Amino acid sequence: MDDLGFDIESALAWFPHQQETPYVLVRVDDAHSSAWSEALGVAVRRCYVSDSVIISRAAATGVAETDIIAAALPDPGATMSGDFGEILVYFYQAAQELPEQAVGPRKWRLKQDRTKAAPHSDVVHFVLPTWPTPSEEDRLLCAEVKTKATDTSFTPIANAIADSKKDRTSRLAKTLVWLRDRALLGDVEDVSIDQLNRFINATDEPQASRHFRAVAIVCASLVDAELGNAPEAADDEYTVVVMSVPELKATYEAVFAAAKQATPSAGSHAGAGE
Repeated sequence: MDDLGFDIESALAWFPHQQETPYVLVRVDDAHSSAWSEALGVAVRRCYVSDSVIISRAAATGVAETDIIAAALPDPGATMSGDFGEILVYFYQAAQELPEQAVGPRKWRLKQDRTKAAPHSDVVHFVLPTWPTPSEEDRLLCAEVKTKATDTSFTPIANAIADSKKDRTSRLAKTLVWLRDRALLGDVEDVSIDQLNRFINATDEPQASRHFRAVAIVCASLVDAELGNAPEAADDEYTVVVMSVPELKATYEAVFAAAKQATPSAGSHAGAGE
């Protein structure tokens, strides 16, 4: 996470677990969520476009750096809401693995259309404690994420559970091959081709494990009603996570507004070349 200008250890306090079973319940408090626009603006922008691309394209085109950023970020609405949920889980999932490092591709950089969600499995991380030596402790983490910021008939918990099954049956395998193809073309810098192959070649010894999450990110004002759809028993194949975020719509809009203004020239950011 260093190249995002973000200390993942700081995220541990954001995501307190109120319960662990039959589903994980996380309640983000007002103090943390209200600070996200300042804490995450640069990191979220870098999930979409690097400093070096912004600098080079602004110089080549003569347009403002904010215009380059705007060409990568989603517009307000369903895609922005969904992307925010995925990025939040990208941070959450990595924080849960500390002190081990979880590395994961930033799929948002691979979008063909900024107005649509990134393709394939939502959030993927690799935990490789002895890399480059494979070990039986190697783990792949895959999360399906659904976000509900406004009061609609959408059922994020049930939908996340249903779509997590797609990851377990076929979609994750397709995602890994797609990521390797993009890595071969130079589009993926967050994980290596060898790391992708470690999990594509699933039968290689020592065998790695896979862990799946079905995650619902829900506005705090709606979460209690949504918990009526939460499972009554845990499942060995996946973990359900319900995360309550205060004023979710206003929160993600504020974070993306900050991301749009997070230009390389705005300040001295850590990892500015990333």
